[in-house]
Amino acid sequence: MSRPRIVIVGAGFAGYRTARTLSRMARGKAEITLLNPTDYFLYLPLLPQVAVGILEPRRVTVSLSDTLRRVRMVLGEADGIDLDARTVHYTDPEGTTGTLTYDRLVLAAGSVNKLLPIPGVAEHAHGFRGLPEALYLRDHITRQVELASSADDPGTCAARCTFVVVGAGYTGTEVAAQGQMFTGELVCGHPLRTGLRPRWLLLDIAGRVLPELDERLSRTAADVLRRRGVDVRTGTSVKEATSRGVLLTDGEFVETRTLVWCVGVRPDPLADSLGLPMERGRLLVEPTLQVPGRPEVFACGDAAAVPDLERPGEYTPMTAQHAWRQGRTAAHNVAASLGVGEPRPYRHRDLGFVVDLGGAQAAADPFGVVLSGPLAGAVTRGYHLAAMPGNRVRVAADWLLNAVLPRQAVQLGLVRSWSVPLDTASPELARLPGRHPPDRPDPPREPGPETPASPRPRPRTAEGDS
Repeated sequence: MSRPRIVIVGAGFAGYRTARTLSRMARGKAEITLLNPTDYFLYLPLLPQVAVGILEPRRVTVSLSDTLRRVRMVLGEADGIDLDARTVHYTDPEGTTGTLTYDRLVLAAGSVNKLLPIPGVAEHAHGFRGLPEALYLRDHITRQVELASSADDPGTCAARCTFVVVGAGYTGTEVAAQGQMFTGELVCGHPLRTGLRPRWLLLDIAGRVLPELDERLSRTAADVLRRRGVDVRTGTSVKEATSRGVLLTDGEFVETRTLVWCVGVRPDPLADSLGLPMERGRLLVEPTLQVPGRPEVFACGDAAAVPDLERPGEYTPMTAQHAWRQGRTAAHNVAASLGVGEPRPYRHRDLGFVVDLGGAQAAADPFGVVLSGPLAGAVTRGYHLAAMPGNRVRVAADWLLNAVLPRQAVQLGLVRSWSVPLDTASPELARLPGRHPPDRPDPPREPGPETPASPRPRPRTAEGDS
């Protein structure tokens, strides 16, 4: 009798946890295949530290082949699923297509940058969902400070040293906090014109920073940012973006060469292509993470609308904490569908949140206890070390070295502006010249009050990086 075939699409928090748990439970009695565009699991919460030179890129990546010994890894991007034929069609990094057949399918495709119909944003902003975007931002920030230090025109110097981050959630807040410290160190080696300092703006249409968290955490984060000189503007966003800067919703035009888009995420468009019931772009599932009417299909993580049993009538938010734990539940329920164990519904209460604000500063509320300052910083780093499925010693070593040595302020030029467009279904892959990731149907952009949708981005030339 042949072994059952289990295909897992995506190796983010949900997919990786599903594969790891299933491999331990199956012990060779099932054929487990993991389809992912890259050969690593990316620990997203530490990505801002890659962008500012605290951590080297490989520190936040965990090898799939080294940590999932009983799982067959297939490099590729799913571009179609035939539910009736039980097949997954994919394209590998070199453009070759292939097909995987399954008896059980776990859809854990994750999420991509959320887009709003604001003119110029798709052309001039960059997201923050993948390693290529973090590497690009690191080079770009370094380059802007270096160019600013040699600029003769005060206006050009000021524009290059003005950095605008849109979205004051987890990612945007951490990028602004870490980025301000990074540019402060950069100008020590590249002095600017007299009286000029790097300027960071953090914008959000919400009424406060970190609106999804306890108000005390929000206030702590905002206080830390403002003390460092970050211009935090709530109730404000971008109305239009141009090559010279951004027009804000309050009417001010800010000259800048840097627009970082952290307004949130939307589910991977692969989920929407299945023609199944959806909830705001997420695949509706039962508490057991099974797709109604398709008992052989499971979905978890950002791609799934999972009923929140702790809050009846709501769905679990799109967070790494939920995705990680849903992966474990999905693995148990896939095994149960094959006769091993009993199915269980997904139920989880938040254990608290941590936000790294750079240096020794952080905001955290483990188990509901609100912390700030160095104690919160220690809790935050301890949490990340415990949560990472690998590379703990290397990450801790980089933190130690960063505490006693200056950062290496160099730009490698490995990722260019046109390689990391904002409007992409594959933020984990940098575009190559003359080659684009396989097209997937994109859902409509989020409605916005300002203007009609802007056109899709066009690849920019190298001059666009300057």
